[in-house]
Amino acid sequence: MKSMTGFGKAVCELPLKKITVEIRSLNSRQLDLNIRMPSVYREKETEVRSEISKSVERGKVDVSIYLEGNTEAGLGTINHSLVIAYNQELKKAAEAIGDDRKDFLSLIMRMPDVLKQDKQELDENEWKEVYATVKIALSAFGKFRDDEGNVLSNELSQRIEIIRIKLAEVALLDPTRAIVIRERLNKHLLEAAGAENVDMNRFEQELIYYLEKLDVTEEKVRLQTHLDYFIKTMKEPGAGRKLGFIAQEIGREINTIGSKANDASIQMLVVQMKDELEKIKEQLLNVL
Repeated sequence: MKSMTGFGKAVCELPLKKITVEIRSLNSRQLDLNIRMPSVYREKETEVRSEISKSVERGKVDVSIYLEGNTEAGLGTINHSLVIAYNQELKKAAEAIGDDRKDFLSLIMRMPDVLKQDKQELDENEWKEVYATVKIALSAFGKFRDDEGNVLSNELSQRIEIIRIKLAEVALLDPTRAIVIRERLNKHLLEAAGAENVDMNRFEQELIYYLEKLDVTEEKVRLQTHLDYFIKTMKEPGAGRKLGFIAQEIGREINTIGSKANDASIQMLVVQMKDELEKIKEQLLNVL
């Protein structure tokens, strides 16, 4: 079992640069992959996207590649003639309004087309180092997902076991339920009609029909089967959606037992099972 929540990071030190790759993910129905990388590497985005998609099936995944250092590569070319022209025009404008300022360089450097960034060419040898760093971060990301998945697996197993224990308690209470219902109905009938007016044969027939409608034997068996199937499915890779469907079936059987129970003690156990199931469904949102 793997979690959809993950984090992986790797750093590569080059002679003039430091490359940092970070991969983060949250839960999502599909693979939602967003990649941020320096423009010099942009032509390799498809390659990175393909590598990530191979191992990351689902989740909202953010991949960030940061570049630090090598300031020489980031230097641009200053258009000196344009600087002089801007300076002359700004001085004229200042004199016209009576402003005695003489230094406009900081303002000029923000003017359009003054600084032209030199286009950096992609170094294939450098990219090999960056791509290797992406793979290392992806490996760390995968391990994080595995570790989180183990935690989720343990918690889900514990909550399924709690439901199983509550179901066993329901099975212990179930036999006495029919006796209690029979005695209660018989008492009410005798009080309402009197013993001399009660046809016991007819009463027994109606009671059997009534108890059949309240019988939860099939629901208990199906619920037990679903719990077993849930544990078995947890061992399958990428079973998050499938586990969600099984959880829905578990909830359906629990609800039916509750509606048929007609017994306060059993209904209390049903509420406790529902509580555990809701916690299971919350955790399943993070299961890959």
